[in-house]
Order: sequence, then C-alpha cells, then structure tokens
Amino acid sequence: MMKREVEILAPAGSIESLKAAILAGADAVYIGGIQFGARAYAKNLSEEELLDAIDYVHIHGRRIYLTVNTLLKDSEMDGLYSYLLPYYKRGLDAVIVQDAGVAAYIRRYFPDLQIHASTQMTITGSRGAAFWKAQGITRVVPARELSLAEVRQIKQETGLEVECFVHGALCYCYSGQCLMSSMIGGRSGNRGQCAQPCRLPWQVKGQKPKDLMSLKDLCTIEMIPDLIDAGIDSFKIEGRMKQPEYVFVVTQMYRKYADAYLANGREKFRVTQSDLQKLQEAYQRRGYSEGYYRQHNGKNMISFQRPQPAKDREKDQGNSWLDEKIQEKINGKLILSVGQSAKLVVSAKETQILCTGEIVQKAQSQPLSKERIEKQMRKTGNTDFLFDQLEIVLEGEVFLPMQALNELRREGLSLLSEGLLKTYRREVKVQPKKETIPESKGKDPEITMLVHTQEQLEQALLIPEISAIYVDSTVGLGMKAYRLLQSHAGSEKRFFLALPYILRKEGISFLEQEYSEALTHYDGMLIRNWESLSWLWEKGYEGEIRSDQNLYVWNQYGKAFFKENGISRITAPAELNDRELLRLGITEAALPVYGYQPVMITANCIEKTTGTCRRQEGVLSIFDRYQKEFRVQKCCKYCYNVIYNLNPLYLADKQEEIRALAPAELRLDMTVETGKELQKITASCIHALLSGEKTQPFVSEFTRGHFKRGVK
Repeated sequence: MMKREVEILAPAGSIESLKAAILAGADAVYIGGIQFGARAYAKNLSEEELLDAIDYVHIHGRRIYLTVNTLLKDSEMDGLYSYLLPYYKRGLDAVIVQDAGVAAYIRRYFPDLQIHASTQMTITGSRGAAFWKAQGITRVVPARELSLAEVRQIKQETGLEVECFVHGALCYCYSGQCLMSSMIGGRSGNRGQCAQPCRLPWQVKGQKPKDLMSLKDLCTIEMIPDLIDAGIDSFKIEGRMKQPEYVFVVTQMYRKYADAYLANGREKFRVTQSDLQKLQEAYQRRGYSEGYYRQHNGKNMISFQRPQPAKDREKDQGNSWLDEKIQEKINGKLILSVGQSAKLVVSAKETQILCTGEIVQKAQSQPLSKERIEKQMRKTGNTDFLFDQLEIVLEGEVFLPMQALNELRREGLSLLSEGLLKTYRREVKVQPKKETIPESKGKDPEITMLVHTQEQLEQALLIPEISAIYVDSTVGLGMKAYRLLQSHAGSEKRFFLALPYILRKEGISFLEQEYSEALTHYDGMLIRNWESLSWLWEKGYEGEIRSDQNLYVWNQYGKAFFKENGISRITAPAELNDRELLRLGITEAALPVYGYQPVMITANCIEKTTGTCRRQEGVLSIFDRYQKEFRVQKCCKYCYNVIYNLNPLYLADKQEEIRALAPAELRLDMTVETGKELQKITASCIHALLSGEKTQPFVSEFTRGHFKRGVK
C-alpha cells in the first residue's frame, strides 16, 4: 500500500456542480466568482453563494480554490482587494493566478492566502517553476503540453505542489499564449471570453478543409499509476462549463481508480471496460487521447471531423445521485436530569461544543425512554451532520417536549458548524494604500526592429535610423548571424537576442551550446517566458534583459514586479487600447507599430498534422473558412509553431496618439517579409513616425489590433 495521496480536483461552474463534486469524492474544487475568472460564461457564483460554498466545502473537510486567472487592467486593480477580502476572511484555501502583478498584489495584501500559478502562466520547466516558488507560489499548474518526464523534473527539483490536467478539453495553443479569439473577434482568452475560432475548419493549400486545430479531449484514467509515480499531487478535471452530471461521473471515476492504485499498487490496477465506457460517455465530443504526456505532438491527437451535435454529446446516465446527500459523522452525548437544563455535547474532529436547553421535567405518567429520545435526536435531516455515536444519559424519570429536543439538536449542530468553520476564519493584517501612478516624461523614442530571417537581418543592418535590432533565436544563433553582427560591431546599433517563445529541455541544450558566442555578439536578451529569465540568472548573465509582449504587463503592480526582477524594458501589451496604455504608462516600454502579431504558439505542428514533419525551418500557410491566409512559422529548433494574425498591425500613421503615450521605443516586427518588402515598409514607417506628417498606410489590408478597441 502506497503512502502517497493525490488530490482529486473537480470543476465547479455552479452550486450544483460543486455539490456533485463533493458527493463524488473530490478533495477540492476550483470555482469562479463574478469577476476575474477565465470562464466568463460559466454560472459563476455571487458573493453570497461563494461564501456559502466556502463553508459547505470546509464543513466536509475539503478545499476550495478561486480562479483569479485573468489579466487585470489598472482600472480593475483597485477592486481586487474588496473582491477578495470577504473570501479571504471566510477561509478561502487558495487563488489560481495568471497575472504577475496580481500575484504580487495578493502576496502583499493577503499574505496567508496560498497562490497557485495557473497553466495560463505557460510554465514549461523546473526553472520557471523555481522562479515562481521564489515569488511565494505554493503550487504550479504547468503547461498541458509537458511530458511526464518534464512534470517529474519540476516536482523533484522544486518540491512545489504540482497540479496537472487529467481529463477534459485541451486547447491547441499553449495556454496564455493565445490571442486568436481576441484579434479575430475581440473576445479575449486572457479575459475568459474565448470564442474558440481554432475549433472551426481550416485548410492547407491543396487539401480539403478539416478541423486542423481541434484536439481530442484528454482522458488519462488508465495512466493513473504513471501520473502518480511522476509526482503529480493534484489531478485536475477540466469542465467548469459542463453539467453537474459530467462532474459527478468523472470525479467519481478518478477518485475510485486513484484510491485503487494507492491501495493495491500497479500490478492489480485495471480499469474495467464498463467504467471506461461510463467515463467516456459522460461527455462525447471529439473522442479522447492521452494528451501530451507520452508524445510531443501528432495527428492522432487531432479530431479532424466535426463533433457530434450537442444533444448527442452527453449520454443520460441517470441523476439518481442528486437525491443523495453527504453528511459528516459526529458524536454526541445528551444528558437529561430532572430539574436541570438539558445538556448536549457534540463533537467532530478536534471541535467539541456544549449547549443547554429547557429544564427537564419529572414525568407525570410515561417517562421518555432512551430509544424514543435517540430516535428523535438522530433526525438530522438535510443538515451536514449524521450522528455516529450518540450516548443518552437519563437521571430520573424524565420528560421533555419533542420540540425542545429538536431545538437543542438544531442549536448543537449550528454551534458545531460554527466551531468547525472558526478554524478557517482569518483577520486582515495589511490594507492597501492608494497606488499613485508615477509620472515620467518620455524622450524621443528610438526605432528598433525584430527580424526572423537572414535576409531581414542583412537589410536591417543597413538602415541608419534603426538603433537596435532584435534577432530571433531561430536565425540569430549561428555563424552567419555572428559574422554579420561582427561586421557592425563598431556601429552605434545595439543587438538583442530574442529567445524562443517556449523553452523546454531540448531548447535549453541548444542555447547552452551557443551561450558563449551569444555573449560575444549580443548586448542584451529579449525574453518571452520565465524559463529564459531563470536560465539567464543561472548563467550569471549581466547584460540587459527586456521582455516581449507575451509576458503580459497590464497594471502598475506588474510593472513593478518586472522591474524588481531585473527586466529593464517591457513591451506594451497587445490587448490594451491607447487610453489604457496611457494609464499604464509606457514611457519606459517598447510599442510595436508594425508587424504580423503572433496569435498562437503551439506544440502541435501543422505540417506534421497534414503530412510529414521534415524538421525544416520555414513558413507555411493555412486558410480559414473564408479563404483568408494565416502564416505559420515552423520553429523546428524548439519544436513549436507560431501562427500569425491575418493582417499586419499598422500604427505608424497614429503619430498624435503615439506622441501622447511617449513610448521609449517604437518597434517594427518583421516576420514573413522579404528583404525588398522590409525596405519599403521601413521607409514608409520611419517617414511617418519621424516626419509627423499625415500619411496613408502603405498596405491595403492591415489591422489596428486593439490600439483603439481594447478588450472587455
């Protein structure tokens, strides 16, 4: 018999689902309130409902985690304290967080509240997990794309609690790295409003439309021994948008088989065919796979065909469980002594209470029997308690009205409930002060460029107005790039190596080989994940470190956090509009004014899905149902795809708005452009930005991104 325990963590998109999860054996539930949760369209609970839910869960000895896993604007940070305060005082067990600024805020003002790093943080290794451990995070929910070996390494090297998804829907994009819904339709996944455009048909040229980016659902019930042995502490079930029946069945199955493995070991572990069928019938959408735990990607993970109609997805397995209730066993002792107040002692766990009732009368004719009294006292009805042992002590021939016994029982159970919940209550230790937004005057912005190809780098070196060049690591590490940079070593240009969007074991090995050369040729680094920052610290790196757009900074707390951790310059977030950027303050930040923006970073490979992976860097195209072209960059060195937006961002003609923002840097992002296109684009943008003249955009189709509209 194994000594380890594993938490079964169930989704609670409603009160009904919460109760279904507890009844099915969940150790904990995760749930959203009316704000800041990444499921804006779930039946999120009101404050009163959530406070009751916290008590309900705690009475039954379980835990409850609140999702605060969206990005928060400056205008919303003031409301975070008042939002969390009642839940904190009530005894909320933990919050699940994506925003670095929010994590810093909660750590400061709610110091006793555990913080779990959301999968939206895109933590892909032990270095990133260790970074967040140092920031006070107690649990990490790593990227769903990790292998069992990578999960095991996080656990072994950090000692953090590790929570992993074991069942439910999978996103095609690394969580936290998706702007597709946001850029196409204005519904941001970072705000819990994803419209799932990836689930629609797409096609590669010359092939029929398919659901190229729709992953099968995750089902790991038969992998439980491997998952537990990898050190996973919490089995997370996806499904806050699903029905209570789904929550009950799936939770029940993972509870049953996790317990079976821990009790009986691997040799006796078998999932029966009937249970497997019952589990899979709880929600039939696109079929099931074991996700990424045993493979990096592959077409067998993709559901190419349209899903079943909604009415056929969930098989009715009956809901007789709804009539069941969960009650905690308690012990009691009732003392009835003639002429004395009735006394009831009730105990559960470490809590014991004493309450008194009416004066016990001497029976005039028929005294109450122990059997009659016990039968009445055991009528705990719909309460959360059930008497296990109940001792009845009678002194004399006693009589007490049944109503008096009922009132005594009700008061006893009420006081017991209060006593049990009292241990969870907290007092406020720190109250926030009004944060003042620092005023700083901006200087004339420098013009910089991000390049992805050798040809782009060659052309960028020839443009005198460009003061700094960010060279993507896919092209920036290698002798060709080094020779080009060496030839301009004496110029005033500065060179930054743009590290990969995703950094996992193989990528770190590649970077290790090139680190010494990179030190020689680059003045600084542009990071796009927390693994990169930790890796640079580990190397004792002393150059300048800047961060890209996908390391989100939406509020003052985020700005301060990045600065405190040695990041000299952030990049303005793509989803804030100009008014929100003005409030945030980007006088020390970079503002992209041109370029195809990444809308997805994926572990799965379009080329491998639709044909054969050739492991050749390059660009291919996919087309949506309107035959609009989206470019896909194959980053084979690090084994991920970058899907770019349909049209390039163009803000160079917004000189007045940009001048008001006074950014430190205006950045031109080159991705799929040829050398000639780069020359034309750069000349037009630089003229517009430096001259201040009203100019017409040089491209017929472009986007303003969220510069004007922003996201809700």
